[in-house]
Amino acid sequence: MTRVGIVTDSASDLDAAQADTLGIEVVPLTIRFGDEELVDREELSTTEFYRRMATSPHMPETAAPAPGAFAAAFERLAARGAEQVVCINLSAGLSATFQSARTAAEGLDSDLDVRVVDSRSITAGLGTQVLLAAQAAAAGADADAVVALVEALRERTRVIGVLDTLDNLKKGGRIGGAQALLGSILSVKPAIDLSTGVVVEAGKPRTRKKALRWLADQVEAAGAIEHLSVMHGGAPDVEEFLDLLGERHDRGAIRVDYIGAVIGSHGGPRVIGVAFLAPA
Repeated sequence: MTRVGIVTDSASDLDAAQADTLGIEVVPLTIRFGDEELVDREELSTTEFYRRMATSPHMPETAAPAPGAFAAAFERLAARGAEQVVCINLSAGLSATFQSARTAAEGLDSDLDVRVVDSRSITAGLGTQVLLAAQAAAAGADADAVVALVEALRERTRVIGVLDTLDNLKKGGRIGGAQALLGSILSVKPAIDLSTGVVVEAGKPRTRKKALRWLADQVEAAGAIEHLSVMHGGAPDVEEFLDLLGERHDRGAIRVDYIGAVIGSHGGPRVIGVAFLAPA
């Protein structure tokens, strides 16, 4: 066990192998369909989530973990030998998860040194910060250095996406700065930017094909980026989008995966987005 343990939440969309390899504790949020509550990743897989979202009469909702779930994760790391813990969470501008983690850290009975950091990001943007933090910890960085790294990374983290529908984002109350898109919901494929940790309108492509081209253009305009990821909610045209990115980027170096249930609940079906680190 490294001296510094890393904790995150399931909005990071890290797969189990990534988390296990680096000893990262992932605290799950809860997904609710009507009266049924399911623990993300433990009681509800990503595949099952999208199946349910397509067939359920209820729009999925999310709930932050209780402070006790974070406290238990902190204590598990301490039991494995961690002297310090850095907890990197889903943007505080989108969820109460960060506050729950901070409450847990403040309420610990032990002398464990826990730092809670707002990633100001989601999905692969958050996941990249967590992975790089865990790698730094494994290389011997202390909590101060890990926190400084995450704070530097979050200034460079970009998350941009194209929705197929605004229904989920509107229902979930996370529409934020994309409110103006509501008036044209039937005639556009809404583009949003979450790079500041909140939802901001980024464009109004008229067709799905134009939306994918727009998204690829945003990646190209960012310059010499690092850690490019493509995340999607069962988008049938993800290969078409990867072909667009492949004009400038090595497809083999692009992480491609599903958006998990937490962000998928708000992004809706067929959402597709990119996350990357912009040049320093």
